[in-house]
Formats: sequence, structure tokens, C-alpha cells
Amino acid sequence: MPDPILYRKRLIPDECVLLKDDRILYRDNDRIVTKWDILKPRKDDLHHGLSCYYLREGFKVSKFYRADGSLLYWYCDIVSYEHQPDTDTYIITDLLADVIVYPDGFVKVVDIDELAAALDNGSISIDTLKASLRHLNDLLTVIYAGGFARLQQPIEQYSDS
Repeated sequence: MPDPILYRKRLIPDECVLLKDDRILYRDNDRIVTKWDILKPRKDDLHHGLSCYYLREGFKVSKFYRADGSLLYWYCDIVSYEHQPDTDTYIITDLLADVIVYPDGFVKVVDIDELAAALDNGSISIDTLKASLRHLNDLLTVIYAGGFARLQQPIEQYSDS
């Protein structure tokens, strides 16, 4: 059976990109684990990584690596998804709010202002804004309760592959 097709949809900027080079390492009804190289060079040394899409929970947890293979940080996107079973296509929509977990354990929430901007410009509805905030709260609850290792585990098992 062929791998599913993955798209990353962004609201700011408005784009939908085929993740044609992402390698799918695992998939079930709740999760998709991928390995990837960065699409466009970035200033923070991000080179490659692994991601786990927690489809039902509404977030994606990614382990970001530098070119030398060292950990840059963990990056968590708040997302929603649409699955088209006839083509086995997933469209993962970035719901703007993000959480960065640094190697020393420091947690930083970013891009909340983008939620307000997206609401102002009509890119998202009130219901989508609420869903994003609820998923963000759920993720932070797991992290602050000491449960982030559970979310890292599906990625860690592939970290050496």
C-alpha cells in the first residue's frame, strides 16, 4: 500500500505545500510519524527533523536538529487536519499558536498574536480560534504535568534511523 499524501496548509502566509520529501515512518488512525529535511534554509540552524502528528489531539510535535545532528529544540504546532480517504491525502492546517521546548526544559509559547491577526483578516473563524486555544491548552497541560515524554516517545524510537 502506498504512503499517504501529506500537505501542510498555512493561514499566514496563505499557502498549501505538498510535503513530497517527507518520509512516513509510521501511521495509524491517531498518529503519523515523519522524517524530513528542511524545505527552505532558516537562520536558526534548523536542518532536519522528525515529527509526530497527533491527529485527534490537535497538535504536531517535532524534534528539530542542527546539521551536525545535535538537538536544536522541540517545536509543537497546533493543528487541525482533513483526511480525504479516496486519495489517502491529509491536509494538515497550522492553527498558528506554537510551543517551543528547549533542551534545558524551558517552555515558550509563540505566535499567539498571529491568531488575533488571522481573526482580524478573516483567515479563521471564531470556532477555529477556540479550537486552536483549546488544543494549545491541552498541550500545555500535558507539558506542565510532566507528560511531554509521552509525546516525544513515538519520535524518539526513530531518532537513530
